[in-house]
Amino acid sequence: MLDAVVVGAGPNGLTAAVELARRGFSVAVFEAKSTVGGGARTEELTLPGFWHDPCSAAHPLGINSPAFRTMPLERYGLEWLQPELPMAHPFLDGSAAVLSRSVAETAASFGPRDAGAYRRLVEPFLPKWDTLLRDFMALPMSSLPRDPVTLARFGLAGLPPSTWLMRRFRDDRARALFAGLVAHVIAPLDGIITGGVGMVFALAAHARGWPVARGGSQSISDALTAYLKDLGGSVHTDYEVKRLDDLPPARAYVFDTAPTALARIAGLGRAYEGYRYGASAFKIDYALDGPVPWTAEAPRVAGTVQVGASSKEIGAALRAASREGRAPDAPFLITVQPSVVDPSRAPEGKHVFWAYGHVPNGWDGDLTDVIERQLERFAPGFRDRVIARATAGPPELAARNANYVGGDIACGAASGLQLLLRPKLSLFPYATQHPAVFICSSATPPGPGVHGMSGHNAAKAVWKRLRSQS
Repeated sequence: MLDAVVVGAGPNGLTAAVELARRGFSVAVFEAKSTVGGGARTEELTLPGFWHDPCSAAHPLGINSPAFRTMPLERYGLEWLQPELPMAHPFLDGSAAVLSRSVAETAASFGPRDAGAYRRLVEPFLPKWDTLLRDFMALPMSSLPRDPVTLARFGLAGLPPSTWLMRRFRDDRARALFAGLVAHVIAPLDGIITGGVGMVFALAAHARGWPVARGGSQSISDALTAYLKDLGGSVHTDYEVKRLDDLPPARAYVFDTAPTALARIAGLGRAYEGYRYGASAFKIDYALDGPVPWTAEAPRVAGTVQVGASSKEIGAALRAASREGRAPDAPFLITVQPSVVDPSRAPEGKHVFWAYGHVPNGWDGDLTDVIERQLERFAPGFRDRVIARATAGPPELAARNANYVGGDIACGAASGLQLLLRPKLSLFPYATQHPAVFICSSATPPGPGVHGMSGHNAAKAVWKRLRSQS
């Protein structure tokens, strides 16, 4: 009998398996798709030689992950590549604010009226960033914070809505960039804890950047898989699990799945009936015959580019998708251009580029023209560079990854108390009513992102149970 079976070979499932294998437990992973990866894959979606990331591409939380940083993933081929700028946010006047490794450079891009306010916001936390992030992303109620004073100070700034925090800034350049940071979790700007979301992304950039993985996000998943196999674990692909009886006998079952899928497979009835799924993404992967023709200079060397003319426009786009049930007229776009720093992702002289905007959960329309009109506002002539495109709205995203229910790439609405207390109100969010069944997907704390910490936290709960049975 195995000690643990993990269902789902996304970053959290693989991390959970690695953490258990490192501690001497026998582990097997079962994945429905033909390859591992979940939200961290790389595929030729458009044309041969153009390697795209179907979901995540830039990894500020990956390079900063307390779980990944304890693993020798570089031995297994993972190499982080840093663009000249982690992120840029262009404006219609041809200028741009930036999120740089340097706090001073970032502050200066906001203008003299807000430079000091930004420095006062982030500089106190940078010297204690690693401890703060570990406390912020740790298993709830499992241990006392390592630095409770810093965590409390962070909470005072980050627990209120981001709209409150943005009152520190007098001009919209800083507010727009910060609003874009919050929008990475597809959360309305006035939700609780959204200020903390923006601060985490900003601090992550200052600490270690927003890199891409050489060769694509698949490199992260492949490195985790190779490390797991060296630890004695096994991975089985093309293995769809419809009920617990489909799996070999084990002392524990750990699910990197949506909560509703777990309830169906494990026979947990209505255990997660109150769990809410959030707005979806509409994503386009592009093959380009040259770089994106941004009007502003900074986006040309940035790995990630946020596209939204103002904080008001960004807020309206998020409200439309999350609360009003409609696609926005001027969508806020998150874009990544990996080939700016990794030429291996496209044929010589060509580029890969992706962009996504937000739409209601399950929306079945086509946002392609709206997205490209938005891009043209900041990069005139963009459409002339397009060789091929691959579009994925909510139905396609859900078909590609079963965890993206209705196209929700965050595996659950990241708004209200559910941003903090997921998948349900519990001091033990990784456990279920079945004593041998656990959940480790991004539906659990600390939530979405390729960082493996949900898997790490769940594995900690599992190994405590397994050892108590010994």
